[in-house]
Amino acid sequence: MTTSPPSASDSSGPAARSFDLLHPVVQRWIWRQGWNELRDIQDDAVPLLIAPGPDVLVMAATAAGKTEAAFLPILSAAAFARDGAGPPGGFEAMYIGPLKALINDQFRRLDGLCEMAGVPVVRWHGDVDAGRKQAARRHPEGLLLITPESLEALFIRGGLDIPRLFNGLRHVVIDELHAFIGTERGMHLQSLLTRLEAALNRRVPRVGLSATIGDAGLAADCLRPGDGAGVARLTSTADGREIRLQVRTYRDATEETAPDAEALIADHLFKTLRGRHNLVFAGARQTVESYADKLRVLSERLGVPEEFFPHHGSLARGLREQVEARLRDGSLPTTAICTTTLELGIDIGDVESVAQIGPPRSIAGLRQRLGRSGRRAGKPAILRIYTAGPDAGEKTPLVDRLQLPTIQAIAAVRLLLQGWCEPPGPAALHLSTLTHQVLALIAERGGIRPQAAHRLLCVEGPFRKVAAGTFAALLRRLGHPSVRLIEQAPTAELMLGERGERLVSHYSFYAVFQTPEEYRVVTGRKTLGQLPLDRPVAPEMMIIFAGRRWIVAEVRAAERVLEVVPAPGGRPPAFNGGEAGPMHDRLAREMFTVLSGNDIPAFLDAGARDALLAGREIFTRYDVARCSMLPGDKGMILLPWLGSIRRNTLLLALDAEGIRGTGDGVALDLRADPGDVLKALCRIADAPPPDPLILAQRIGNKIQNKFDHLLDDDLLAVDAAAARLETTALPGIARNLVQALSGSPGGGAARHPD
Repeated sequence: MTTSPPSASDSSGPAARSFDLLHPVVQRWIWRQGWNELRDIQDDAVPLLIAPGPDVLVMAATAAGKTEAAFLPILSAAAFARDGAGPPGGFEAMYIGPLKALINDQFRRLDGLCEMAGVPVVRWHGDVDAGRKQAARRHPEGLLLITPESLEALFIRGGLDIPRLFNGLRHVVIDELHAFIGTERGMHLQSLLTRLEAALNRRVPRVGLSATIGDAGLAADCLRPGDGAGVARLTSTADGREIRLQVRTYRDATEETAPDAEALIADHLFKTLRGRHNLVFAGARQTVESYADKLRVLSERLGVPEEFFPHHGSLARGLREQVEARLRDGSLPTTAICTTTLELGIDIGDVESVAQIGPPRSIAGLRQRLGRSGRRAGKPAILRIYTAGPDAGEKTPLVDRLQLPTIQAIAAVRLLLQGWCEPPGPAALHLSTLTHQVLALIAERGGIRPQAAHRLLCVEGPFRKVAAGTFAALLRRLGHPSVRLIEQAPTAELMLGERGERLVSHYSFYAVFQTPEEYRVVTGRKTLGQLPLDRPVAPEMMIIFAGRRWIVAEVRAAERVLEVVPAPGGRPPAFNGGEAGPMHDRLAREMFTVLSGNDIPAFLDAGARDALLAGREIFTRYDVARCSMLPGDKGMILLPWLGSIRRNTLLLALDAEGIRGTGDGVALDLRADPGDVLKALCRIADAPPPDPLILAQRIGNKIQNKFDHLLDDDLLAVDAAAARLETTALPGIARNLVQALSGSPGGGAARHPD
């Protein structure tokens, strides 16, 4: 038997180039699967991965064979090693997955192949028996399946043992790479891999498995920060899945006795999804519970078994797992009404269709959700998007008659079909995750000098946008007497303080993310409810909540409390809604394109077609393409067609000029007349871009991420200025709006600054 993998040059012909390079036991496993040939992505990956070489990005649609593309050659290499001198000692390959359930799923998929190849496979996460982990620690070998959080725990609890555990590591495989791009968890993963290579004192090739996205450079840069250009990129062209899409719009009732849009949507969900396995993404937890309750009542009214269940992060773990198990088992029809909890590739069996309530703000999330259905051969991927539209009567506020929720859904589907995906925020510092990594690195090594920590985390690691001065300020903050997480030894080494040791030793430390917390909205002594705050809010700004306008009196970020007082002017326009989260400029521009066009997409139902035509009629009648505004309720609606970051920056700049308002989607509801708004915009247009730090100081809710509460207001302002504001383009945006509001010819020609 061959004792080393043959090179690609030893083979002849396209079939030999890949299949013949694999170990005979892996070839035998392939034949046992009944495969007549390898898929294109697998054929291309084998020569690159049969031996350690470049970093490789494998992009393909769901169920297109990405996992096998990575592990057929990687496990072949491990089997060849056993034919020769034997395993080198230590884990030979590591698979990093974002979810414990996904780890379990991949274990089931790879166990048979690993057994044939004679390669042990080890699961390592919070639910795995401690005895099995200890056995693997004593004799590390084969393939390790692990989450980022468990890898962090391995570093912290046995950092000095890392070189021995991973001595033979040839490849690191990262699954669902697209889910890590631009996130706190993604920065954590990148930092872990940098620390791993530093501990081994060598580069370890990385393999990223990702859904196909429009810009492969984003995924490549995530896989190898600072050297994305050196990543080999493989994209499958063999996605033959049929995709079925529909946008459905229901209008709110004009008569009190008629059902509202939510009731109509629930009725259609019940009739369409009942008897099958489905996911319904409903946004906020309150919305999830509301629809789950409506569907439960419909089931009880008709005397049929219950099959619609809520699933969100606030539910007890046991309740969530019951829903997941029921979906995975497949014997009983089950529909989960969920937040984002089931967006990633957790094993939930064969889902027939996916529904989304409210317009999507994230194309990446929409792509991920679509990929949850149609995973089996011959099955289409099905996605329905439900939006609520107001009555188009003359008494309805003009901004509502633009039908923005439906327009946003149409724009999102168009971008999805174009293959576009949001890039990560270019300037985010991720100081919360950097704080975590400073503490974790000290714990891993027992101490480290500040210069060495800065070099490893910020120069060689992923936090390259953090200046040396900001890093020093962060260390001073962590050592401040009011915080006392770290201290400095006489030898200048950073050590964990007593509080730091307690924090790092707690099981909750290992994760850098947390479920987004909602702010409690109170007026006087009355609590109005819970509101997720994903946009900057400052005192004296307005918010829309519970169908009314409110003035923000105080933001108590540490307590997650928003104190409000009633605002004059009655009920607000209902343009806000849909899922939470940031909107990219590209989606806002696409909404403008949808309204200014004349095509009728084939994926609209009759209600959505009517909404589109009604929105275009108002858009044309009021010349919105040129003037960027509509009359509002005792004010004006400004339509700058900007994404969340630029829109919020503009809103804060106007607030600094005394113009109060609120923003959501693509609209700013301003409580001022057009003349005052025009004067404020002129001042912004004629001035240099404002200092983002000064503007960020106006934000009341700076605490957003898990370890932000450890930072002082100055560091939080630095972080917010980088991640949540963009002031450079502000004068140009203001000039365009001044031209539009002044009625200058061509005022709408430069509406979307790059």
